[in-house]
Amino acid sequence: MKFARTLLCGLVGAVLATGAALADTYPSKPVKILVPYAPGGATDIVARLLADRLREKLGQAFVVENKQGAFGILAIEEMVRAKPDGYTLMVGNVSTNAITPIIYAGKFKIDYQKDVVAVARLAVIPAVVVATTANGFKVDTLAELVAYAKQNPGKLRYTSAGVGSYPHFDMAVFAKKAGFDAVHVPTKAGASGMINDLITGDVQAAFINVASSMAMVKSGDLKPLAVITDTRMKEYPDVPTLKELGYAGIGTFNWQGLFAPAGTPKPVLDALHKAVVEALASPEIVAAFQKQVIAAEPSASQEDAQAWLSAEIEKWRKTVADANVSLE
Repeated sequence: MKFARTLLCGLVGAVLATGAALADTYPSKPVKILVPYAPGGATDIVARLLADRLREKLGQAFVVENKQGAFGILAIEEMVRAKPDGYTLMVGNVSTNAITPIIYAGKFKIDYQKDVVAVARLAVIPAVVVATTANGFKVDTLAELVAYAKQNPGKLRYTSAGVGSYPHFDMAVFAKKAGFDAVHVPTKAGASGMINDLITGDVQAAFINVASSMAMVKSGDLKPLAVITDTRMKEYPDVPTLKELGYAGIGTFNWQGLFAPAGTPKPVLDALHKAVVEALASPEIVAAFQKQVIAAEPSASQEDAQAWLSAEIEKWRKTVADANVSLE
């Protein structure tokens, strides 16, 4: 028995020593960060800003690779199949890493909640309801958008980042509350695809994050109708909140997070979390986030990040059940 206890203690000590050594030498080669969307959207923006700062802090390249498709499943599964050593990570958002694991659980070849671990919550981005100004489509208020939809049944077309993405849920829930029908036209290209479809006039409206849409609002290609925030935004002082307009509780703050394969050594996860928190506090990221109306909200620890992810999944499990949205 004494020999067994001694052996066990020796093994535990060896594991801890190995983990500590990994953290001390990590990273010793380039790190890949998968993004489940095409370039240009908020998730891609956050990933690239973070990658640049991590490279400076940790002395190795952090290379962003866009792996779009299948509601985020392609990127998630590629990350999970990689060796769990901290050299293949993923930046995902509320759609890909909280909603997709619920509504598309049957499409996964992995067990998401067992095989994916949260490294850190990164940021939160407010959303806005926008309308296109293309093809002579002219609505100046949310009430006018609702009136158009009611007067023209089946003609209002809205876009989202995919079936079951949070912009899909938000518009579907809003339409039910407001009492109109609209045609869902999802895109596979994330926020950049949504914006393209809006400015060409292929669709007329969308819930979309402010970071991705602000440039098109400034250019006049998109008209902001309502913001999904607690109070009005200083960037859009004349645009009311959904709550002001009688739609409290509708709309999603789009969070971004950093993820790794389960089994990644704890010291590596902790080293990554520490580097992320420091990176998000850097003057470069603070300034860039302010321009994009992105709020850095890093988790207090890696354990806190994992608890946060679990809570988000359970919250969306209830939201999906209550919303009863058709996944078409």
